[in-house]
Amino acid sequence: MEKAPSSSAGMTWSQKLAYLITRLPKTRDQLFGLMREARAAELVDDDTLQMMERVVEVSDLQVEQVMVSRGQMITVDVNQNLSELLPVITESAHSRFPVTDGDKDAVVGILLAKDLLRQPESDNNDTRPWATLLRPAVFIPESKRLNVLLQEFRDSRNHMAIVVNEYGSVVGLITIEDVLEQIVGNIEDEHDIDGAAGMVLRHGSDFCVVKAMLPVESFNQLFDVDLDPLEFDTMGGLVTSAFGHVPRRGETIEFGEFVAEVLRADSRRPRLLRITRQTSSE
Repeated sequence: MEKAPSSSAGMTWSQKLAYLITRLPKTRDQLFGLMREARAAELVDDDTLQMMERVVEVSDLQVEQVMVSRGQMITVDVNQNLSELLPVITESAHSRFPVTDGDKDAVVGILLAKDLLRQPESDNNDTRPWATLLRPAVFIPESKRLNVLLQEFRDSRNHMAIVVNEYGSVVGLITIEDVLEQIVGNIEDEHDIDGAAGMVLRHGSDFCVVKAMLPVESFNQLFDVDLDPLEFDTMGGLVTSAFGHVPRRGETIEFGEFVAEVLRADSRRPRLLRITRQTSSE
């Protein structure tokens, strides 16, 4: 490509116009090439370059590619009382919950945890009419483009949408965080745990929920196993290799005596994994 002049001073308006026309990218590859030239000229840093590229790429993504699948949705039922509801909210640490009436195809609204916490105490907390706090649920098709959805989220100030297929069945949900992560990368929220120790979010005798960046050596210590830490540095790398492709949310794979389920992923790598030790059939 033609090298940009160091300064436009002294250029006539026709020269400036001609330069802009010749530099106008006609393909996406040319556009990315200009972005990388800007990085090489130190006009932007690596993080900014990656974000610019993701902004362009996000228009190609559809909701179904990044949504939380139906099986991973954490919902509450409109017929539950508070004693049944509060443990779900506390343990999941989410701020928004689809509210169903019997099954996940019957979403009747969205419950915000903060709305529930703002309710005044009563003599019998278990009978407080929490269902009156529901906000309307927004339903969108799984084929909707992410850039369109992001604009709708901004315009409506809504942060969650229920995803349905062509038959009207609920297939998942998506939040504004899911969309923004495609642009800026993984977003740590107030419930994420910082530090190396925080990479293990839950741990039982035969399972764990871990960030994909957990070192293989640390996983070995958790389960007293001997996975090779020289072949892969992180559990995300090990699991991706087992899949043979960048896995999507909801996919599962066996490796050795374990099964890994991808709880969160983007278009480049897995982010959050649930790893379960398989019980012996003997």
